[in-house]
Amino acid sequence: MNILFIGDIVGKTGRSAVYAHLPFLKEKYSIDLTIANGENTAHGKGITEKLYHELLDQGIDVITLGNHAFSKADILTFINQSQRLVRPLNLIPTEHGKGYIDLTIKNKPVRIVNLCGSVFMDNIYESPFVSMQAIVDTSKNKIVIVDLHAEATSEKIAFAYMFKHICAAVLGTHTHVQTADERIIDGCAFISDVGMSGPYHSIIGRDTQEVLNRFSGVISKTFTVAEGPAIVSAVMIEIDEQTFQAVRIERIQIRPE
Repeated sequence: MNILFIGDIVGKTGRSAVYAHLPFLKEKYSIDLTIANGENTAHGKGITEKLYHELLDQGIDVITLGNHAFSKADILTFINQSQRLVRPLNLIPTEHGKGYIDLTIKNKPVRIVNLCGSVFMDNIYESPFVSMQAIVDTSKNKIVIVDLHAEATSEKIAFAYMFKHICAAVLGTHTHVQTADERIIDGCAFISDVGMSGPYHSIIGRDTQEVLNRFSGVISKTFTVAEGPAIVSAVMIEIDEQTFQAVRIERIQIRPE
């Protein structure tokens, strides 16, 4: 089984680039399941119902979120009915949406889990280690893919080592910078951060001058998504359908010409 995981999609530029490259990537890697982090799809912060359906229509099977999951107010009007949308299990508020979903892909049970890290993150009601441990028993005998939306690389690596026996993949998101530490840890595919699918000439997707102004002492409540061509960052994970373990992880980075 081949799974494509696309890193944080940022704004319209990121969406357009993903849509343009997705058919090629699916064909090249014979993809069976496509997952994308969509917490920044709506103007760089949050997701809307329209964009949720747009992502599905473009060929993404499951959408994970992150600390900006509830940034757009209308998410509360559709999240409970959205069968392919996963919000961080340990993010406040906890009463809306699902922190994991179960699918059947190629007649195999697949569980997709979304968690937030607790280091340098807000609105987290418990450690991702505690939240994951609570669902370990029901995650057995499944292909478990975790989107760990977190700041600290140490927390992500520690999580992978802690749950390598139950997870086929632990994939870091949130920092928007793809790391070069992809590996297989005793059958668990891991990377500290998949990276961003969004404006290439930017500071993690945001307008460069606005961010420079902020670092120079000019206070701004919001940041604009940068314009221009986009980078697409993703990973492909190959899963052994007999053992439910990962046998390969490949970094994908498509930069604009």
